[in-house]
Amino acid sequence: MKVSLFIPCIVDIMLPEIGVATYKLLLRLGEKPIYHPEQTCCGQPLFNAGYRDQAKRAAKHFIEVFGNDECIVSPAGSCVCMVKYHYPELLEDEPSWRDRANGLAGRVFELSQYIVDKLGVTDVGASFEGKVAYHESCHVLRGLGVSGQPKKLIAGAKGAQCVDLKNSTACCGFGGEFAVGYPEISEAMVKDKAWSFINTGAEILLLCEPGCLLNISGYLHRNHPGKRAMHLASFLVRQTNEQH
Repeated sequence: MKVSLFIPCIVDIMLPEIGVATYKLLLRLGEKPIYHPEQTCCGQPLFNAGYRDQAKRAAKHFIEVFGNDECIVSPAGSCVCMVKYHYPELLEDEPSWRDRANGLAGRVFELSQYIVDKLGVTDVGASFEGKVAYHESCHVLRGLGVSGQPKKLIAGAKGAQCVDLKNSTACCGFGGEFAVGYPEISEAMVKDKAWSFINTGAEILLLCEPGCLLNISGYLHRNHPGKRAMHLASFLVRQTNEQH
């Protein structure tokens, strides 16, 4: 099966290392990922802000770019949710486009979901001597139902000890538009998340959503510079001697 990389704009512009890690990880697993340079934003920010006509144009462009691919893999669960569940809704009044969206939906996967569920792999050759914790990002957990897959990949990392994170399923406060519209509430939520992480004694907080990573990493950098958060893809491609 040919794998196509769906690299969301937040990764492309602000966190390119996640895209590189995703590519390297898939290569390690024997895949030969292809990348469409004409891909753009999936339209989620427009959709969330109520600009449905503009979101439709982004959705149609996405379908044109990826429509013939066998399998599309992305390191961002929220963007996968947009394509899988909101494209058919968004294009409901245009049957031909709706049908194309529905056909595409079953071929789009979040990275950990693809590795564990489609490839049947839980050990990707990762290693880390130390404690890590895992944050359940809202779209990954509630939108896609992905929870066990990342944990299996973490457990498969040689030497890594995954410790329980209190309120791991609580939102970190990012929520895209939410963080912009309610910054005080957002900061209170990410503060709680940061303290839950610190209290675990873990060295790294792992997660599968780039938006959450920006929010949590920013708070840690400003208030707890000795602690760090990391996308699961970046963690899985690094070896033990690169972690310290």
